[in-house]
Amino acid sequence: MTTPLTLGAGEARSRLHELTVIDVRTPGEYAGGHVPGALNIPLDQIRHALPDIRHAADRGDVLVVCASGARSETACRVLADNGIDTATLSGGTGAWAAAGHDLQRPQGGARATWGMERQVRFTAGTVVLLGLLLGVLLHPAFQILSAGIAAGLVFSALTNTCGMAAMLAKLPHNRPGRADLDDTLTRLRSR
Repeated sequence: MTTPLTLGAGEARSRLHELTVIDVRTPGEYAGGHVPGALNIPLDQIRHALPDIRHAADRGDVLVVCASGARSETACRVLADNGIDTATLSGGTGAWAAAGHDLQRPQGGARATWGMERQVRFTAGTVVLLGLLLGVLLHPAFQILSAGIAAGLVFSALTNTCGMAAMLAKLPHNRPGRADLDDTLTRLRSR
């Protein structure tokens, strides 16, 4: 398995006019700020969008973006497995913003939600705290909740995957509406 080509924030910014940028974060994260001109196709929708992404890649370079680079690398591998060459933004939108580049926000007052990493930290912390409190107040067996979250976090770090993020991505505020995804794919086809 090859590592996808990466572009730094500076190089990506200088080439932004010639790139098709696909943001694979959840719609909530995307609404919180994205690389200017990026189209939102969440990671779990990439396979559905393959024909349209292939069409865009046939006409020019495609840059895949997420918050830190992990999800965009996964998306690039899926695309490469389907014969589509892409690059990823090294460090994601975090590195983009840290380099002093502006993030664009959707017009029309789209409500931003917390980034996925923050959602995972909140959920993990809540379940650990709940397990400890219930373990002290009701029965020690509830502490298994805390141990399960700890084991999941270790597994997540070792494999660079996150099952909790995958589950949280299915919540309504993290899912694109059918019309939103169709609109995005139409815009991708017209580039």
